[in-house]
Amino acid sequence: MAQLLDTSVFIAIEMGQLTLDQVTARLPDDDTALAALTASELLAGVYQAEPGPRREQRSVFVERALATFPVLAFDLPAARIHARAAAEMRRTGQTIGSHDLVIAATALANGYGVATLDARGFPLVPDLRVTVLQLPEQ
Repeated sequence: MAQLLDTSVFIAIEMGQLTLDQVTARLPDDDTALAALTASELLAGVYQAEPGPRREQRSVFVERALATFPVLAFDLPAARIHARAAAEMRRTGQTIGSHDLVIAATALANGYGVATLDARGFPLVPDLRVTVLQLPEQ
């Protein structure tokens, strides 16, 4: 099953809590990609870092991720799924962050699931296949 990697996965990798090898071991034989919104969130993290070595290190990490994984756009089919899912979730009183819902809609529109460390939000999205990754015991 193809998987979009959520921002939480990249943050854990950058912080040394998880390795890309550990992620790919959990998602064997899966095509992996990231949503354009995840790319934006990662890039925002670069610009939010103070200028200097930390920003440069973060920039190298993010650019490597962007070069490694395909980036899927939020397009009209994803927008339609997003609107329907948002309405369904509001009716049932279940909500998640707006960025997470865009990522979920991008995944659904492209036949992907989402791999994340967030066990609360993504599982609420109707029809979304979610793989909740665990941090290894330290």
